[in-house]
Parts: sequence; C-alpha cells; structure tokens
Amino acid sequence: MTKSAFIAGAIILLLAGVVPPTAEADRKQRWDSSVALGLNLTSGNSDTVLLTLELMTEREYEHDFWRLGATAAYGETEGDKTTQRARGFGEYQRLLNERWYVGANADLIHDDVADVNYRLTLSPVTGYYFIKSDRTRLSGEMGPSFVFEKTGGDEQQYISLRFAERFEHQFNERAKVWQSAEIFPQVDDWENFLLRAEAGAEAALNAQLSLRAVLRNEYDNQPPPDRKRNDLTLTSALVYKF
Repeated sequence: MTKSAFIAGAIILLLAGVVPPTAEADRKQRWDSSVALGLNLTSGNSDTVLLTLELMTEREYEHDFWRLGATAAYGETEGDKTTQRARGFGEYQRLLNERWYVGANADLIHDDVADVNYRLTLSPVTGYYFIKSDRTRLSGEMGPSFVFEKTGGDEQQYISLRFAERFEHQFNERAKVWQSAEIFPQVDDWENFLLRAEAGAEAALNAQLSLRAVLRNEYDNQPPPDRKRNDLTLTSALVYKF
C-alpha cells in the first residue's frame, strides 16, 4: 500500500510540473462528480488486501457551494480483518460577501475495527476565505458541533466546538493538491476531542481518468477500550469523473 501511494504521488508531482497551465473550466455550470477505486495487494512473506471506494459530487453556484460524498474501505492482513469502515458526509456554504460565509457540515462514520458503531457530527459554521482566487483557496471556519455516537458499546451525546481549515491549489486544469484539518473538543471535557486531517494530490491521465494519492489521519483522544488513539492511512486510487 505504501509503495503504490508513493509512486502515485511521484507521478502527480511530475505531471504538475510538465503540464502547461490552461484556463479553468467554469465550475458554476454543472455538478462535478467522481468515483475513486483503490486496490492494494501484496503476497509472499505477507498477504494483504485493501480495497477503497469513494463517491464525491460538488457544485459551486454564485453564492452557494455544495459537497456530498461517501467512502468505504475494507482490508485484510494474513486473513485477519484490519479495516472495515464507511463514511458519509455533506457540506454547504452560503456566501455573505466575497470572503465571509455561513453553512453547515454533517458527517456519519462507522468503523468496525476501531469499535465505532456510529459517530454522527452536525455542525453549523461561520467561515472566512483568507485566500480566494481561481487557482488557490484557503479558508477557516468555526462553530458548535453536536456529536451523537456509540463506541465501545456505550452511547453518548455531547456538544463540542469545531475548528477547521482547508487549503486547495490548482496547478492547472490537470493537477491539484489539497489539505484539510478539523478538531472537535468537547465543551465540558477538553480531554475528549477528535482530530481529522487529510492531504492529497491528483493528476489527470485524460479527460475523465485521474490518479489520486491521499494521506488521512484520525485521532481520538479517548478511544474505546483496547483501541489505539491514532489511525493513519495512505492510499492511492484511480478516479473516474463524470
């Protein structure tokens, strides 16, 4: 898995450097949708399999932005299940002016290996674009978050804060990179917090196919019993856009 992701990243950086810039397509004309499939296999001294699937669609209007998606992953090592995870998420932004916006985020996760039966976060947000151009965007947002979860067999609900940032840069219409991070500290127990971070790169092979490499990290400061706090995943995938 790691080797293939590094190869994907190297190809992406190469393409980013050799493909000449072209005009950006008008993102306000249609929904941009994609499906990404990743498959990593090893055999010999160790037998492993990791299968990932991601569906994504987004659209930017004059004052509104929508992003919806779903992901699933399954993995085995030497016949033992190491990954069984599913996630659905949605994001909405409404511009108040050129920089400020309000909106909402929803995120639902199931992770069998991490003993998370479900974790639903609902977050109204206020955000600001520090950089907003055709090629580069950097935004930060904050607000309360309502968390509903069942982990380790226990159900609980609590209110947290949510602080988040996202960076995107489009080298040209064929290559881009992005990075995001968000933290959820519980308002009445700051020792209980969740942290999510992601960094990725993507380069087009043709008009519809792209190669993507993504590094994701999830940290739970108070995980279920006998579970680790940190989950780090590096994957590569072939992306079909439609």
